[in-house]
Amino acid sequence: KISASAEQKMTGGSAASWREKLFKVLVIGDLGVGKSSVILRYVNKRFVEKYKASIGVDFALKTIEWDPQTVVRLQFWDIAGQERFRKMSRVYYKGAMGVLVVFDGTKRSTLEAASEWKRDLDGKVRLDGGRPLPSVLLANKCDLKGRDRGDASWLNTFCEENSFSGCFETSAKDNINIDEAVDFLVTQMMLRDGGLADEEDRNDSVAVSRAADDSRSRTACC
Repeated sequence: KISASAEQKMTGGSAASWREKLFKVLVIGDLGVGKSSVILRYVNKRFVEKYKASIGVDFALKTIEWDPQTVVRLQFWDIAGQERFRKMSRVYYKGAMGVLVVFDGTKRSTLEAASEWKRDLDGKVRLDGGRPLPSVLLANKCDLKGRDRGDASWLNTFCEENSFSGCFETSAKDNINIDEAVDFLVTQMMLRDGGLADEEDRNDSVAVSRAADDSRSRTACC
C-alpha cells in the first residue's frame, strides 16, 4: 500500500514535479533458501511457515514513495531454484535492473550455488556500457541456530570476491534487514538507471569486476 501523497501524485499531481520509475528485480538462488518468503515479507509484511516451492516464475509488485518527487514500482521475479529453470534463465533475466541473490545461512552448499547464480547472471545480461546489474547477496534465515557461515568480515570478503554491490544477513521470519536490503538495492538501481544490453549481442564484451565499497557492502548480524 502506498501513501496518500504518492497516490495523489499518480492521479492528480503535476508531471513536472514528480517522476515514476519501474524496476524489474530478479530474486534468484537455490530451492528452499527462502526467496518467496523474502518477497512476501517485503511486499505484504507477512511470513508463512510452510511455503509452497515456486514453479517457473512467480511475480509480485510493490509501489513505494521513494522520495517526495519519486514513486518507484518494483516488479519482483521469483525464479524457481530447480536446475531445469536455470537453463531458461536468459529469458527470465531480460529487462532486469537489479537482483537479490539469496542463500540459506545454515547451508554452505547454497552459498556456493549463489556464486554460480551470480556468474550465470553476469554472463547473460548487463547494463549499458557492460556494467553488471546491481546485485545484493542475502544470507537468509539468520534467526536459526547453527548457521554454517563465518563472521561478518568473511561474508564481506565473499561479497567483494563475487562482485556483489552489498550483502545483508536477513530473516524473512523475524523481519530482519529485509526492508534495508531492498532499499539498498533500489538506491543502487536509481544510481545506475539506464537501458540494458544482453550479452548475446556483446560477444566482445569484458566482464567488469567491481569490489564493493565498504560503506555500501553491509552485513548485519541478528
